[in-house]
Amino acid sequence: MNVLLIGSGGREHALAWKLAQSPGLHSLFAAPGNPGIAAHADVVALDVTDHAAVVAFAGERAIGLVVIGPEAPLVDGLADSLRAAGIAVFGPSAAAAQLEGSKSFTKALCDRAGIPTAGYARVTALEQGLAALDRFGIPVVVKADGLAAGKGVTVAETRADAEAALRDLFSAPGGEAVIEEFLEGEEVSLFVLTDGEAILPFGTAQDHKRVGDGDTGPNTGGMGAYSPASVLTPELEQRALDEIIWPTVRTLAAEGNPFSGVLYAGLMLTAQGPKLIEYNARFGDPECQVLMARLEDDLLDVMRAVAEGRLGDRAPARFADATALTVVMAARGYPGTPEAGGAIAGLDAAEATGARVFQAGTRIEDGTLVAAGGRVLAVTATGADVRTAQGAAYAAVDALDFPTGFCRRDIGWREVARAG
Repeated sequence: MNVLLIGSGGREHALAWKLAQSPGLHSLFAAPGNPGIAAHADVVALDVTDHAAVVAFAGERAIGLVVIGPEAPLVDGLADSLRAAGIAVFGPSAAAAQLEGSKSFTKALCDRAGIPTAGYARVTALEQGLAALDRFGIPVVVKADGLAAGKGVTVAETRADAEAALRDLFSAPGGEAVIEEFLEGEEVSLFVLTDGEAILPFGTAQDHKRVGDGDTGPNTGGMGAYSPASVLTPELEQRALDEIIWPTVRTLAAEGNPFSGVLYAGLMLTAQGPKLIEYNARFGDPECQVLMARLEDDLLDVMRAVAEGRLGDRAPARFADATALTVVMAARGYPGTPEAGGAIAGLDAAEATGARVFQAGTRIEDGTLVAAGGRVLAVTATGADVRTAQGAAYAAVDALDFPTGFCRRDIGWREVARAG
């Protein structure tokens, strides 16, 4: 089968690496891709916002499945355009992708389906938001209502911080925000594949959002992750499936917007049990990297089962017992304005340690690999336990030559502490 992968980040490099291992794959294409993805796929210069061009390419190259990696094309309805042309897609419709595209859509669905989540208020004007803060304690969470590349969230420790976040969100016309109750507990990610009827649990992970060691500094798109996350015990995972995932899948299907693809549930493990923080309509980045490092199933075969509505016929997903851990190397200045153009070397030395370096924000300039984004590399290793995986990942990080890059040095610290 010929496959077209949409995207250009570390998540898509991990997906390309895993798809390329499938015995059912004939040719893999990627748009727009990156230098790392080019090792596994033919990179094509397609404008993924031009749906007609993507549909035409899929027809010309006899594409049997399109895998949409990032959230923006999903919210933009690329999956709908492809399905209308009779092309199979891994990824939800625009209507179902509102789970990620609109915080208020998800909150309203939680209300309808009785899904446990934080108390909230949706606001469409600054004055309304400032008034709504009176209903919440401190700390309080302020979120952009739409897509924000993982960075539109402020956990305000003071009233002044909350007001500043709201002023920032409403600094341009058309702003919308969701103000949420702050939930006490530990955050964890649960991934589930669904074809709109059946579900297939697809691993757990824990991301590290803050830019600095010790979970300090501003939020980012993610500075590292590990899988599995033992804090989500089998009992808690089953509660999350029963109380959060199943009501979501059934409610969307009943309302005529069945979800097909991967549901990524960000959960808070509170004293009352798991509560939904938010949904993403695609694999996380960098969580995808650690999931793919552990996956022992044929990814293409699983994705086809989702796209063709055959997920209920599949056995449970197979993952290695090992722990996988990834460390993000970011460009100096991130999550503000990252320094572009920094030379990157030592990838072969890093991978000689047994790790794998997934590329995210990279490009080739005059024959040299250079930084071209905020998050640049995701250095991923596995081990018998989290401490071993952590050591292996940082050994690979230290083998890299990326002078304008930086990373956190404590990825996996909670799990390491639990392990003793």
